[in-house]
Amino acid sequence: MRARSKGRAGTALTGALLAVLLVASVTLAVAIGPASLSATDVWGSVLHHLGFGESPLPGLLDGVVWELRLPRVLTAAGVGAGLAISGAVMQAVTRNPLADPYLLGLSSGASLGAVAVLLLGLGLVLPLAAFAGAMLALVATLGLASSLGAITPTRTVLAGLAVSALAGAATSFVIFWSAQGDAYREILGWLMGSLGGATWWSVLIVAVAIAVVGTPILVTGRVLDAFAFGDTAASALGVNVNGTRWLLLAGTAVLTGAMVSVSGSIGFVGLILPHAVRLVVGGAHRALLPLAALSGAVFLIWADTLARTVFDPREIPVGIITALIGAPVFAVLLWRRKAIA
Repeated sequence: MRARSKGRAGTALTGALLAVLLVASVTLAVAIGPASLSATDVWGSVLHHLGFGESPLPGLLDGVVWELRLPRVLTAAGVGAGLAISGAVMQAVTRNPLADPYLLGLSSGASLGAVAVLLLGLGLVLPLAAFAGAMLALVATLGLASSLGAITPTRTVLAGLAVSALAGAATSFVIFWSAQGDAYREILGWLMGSLGGATWWSVLIVAVAIAVVGTPILVTGRVLDAFAFGDTAASALGVNVNGTRWLLLAGTAVLTGAMVSVSGSIGFVGLILPHAVRLVVGGAHRALLPLAALSGAVFLIWADTLARTVFDPREIPVGIITALIGAPVFAVLLWRRKAIA
């Protein structure tokens, strides 16, 4: 009991520290940029728009904070949290430590939908098209997996790989056949992940997805712990294995689809953050899920801040930054696991 109490206290402390770090990260990330601002300026502008007092900034700088930087930073935080949650769930449900949120072909499906509307000049409906593409990929993956028999982790992964390859090929064909001029640059930017076009609508989409889908997933820790012991053990513990797996896969896919619809395909967040958090708090999902969400939010905020500032005035896709950071970190995590094993 004493060890369990210490573990809970440690988890609570880690969560509190990450929450403070998240608030500080949002404040600093909004302040950083060509128009250099202080934390006081940022909070003064935010409080003004919330109806508390006057903004300390002139009109142009106030617009930079409220209309440009704050929506982008909040979108980055939400996308990072959503992808980290989805990655942790996918790794548990499929019992595959290399699983990430895009394992079911969601990224390729979203990319196909996004590329199609970009080439048609319908950029305003890009989030809807990307989300629809991700959901079609999910239906195709689960349909293919179920056609082979009971949905097992191995069949689900293989079906996802097949759907991802097909959607990727279709995306490449559409780009090759139709893209001209500046369309290539716009498409490439989205495919590599970018938060440059984030608005308050993006914040709303991410917030609703996390509230409606992400929050229920956060309370499934005991169920995910049962899956870690295999289907037979989970069934013996009273878990409806097939039904629960369907629900978790579908919920994770919807959450991932919503994230991808506003950010494009941002890699490594859902892969490395759950592993990094496990090194600190262990594998119990009741602690892992919320801490991974907080860590993912902080990570993507700073990755996006680097993407928009390190080569100023040029901006690079945030997916490049997450890959440059994520690949070496993942290699280190693999070596640590080898040493532990």
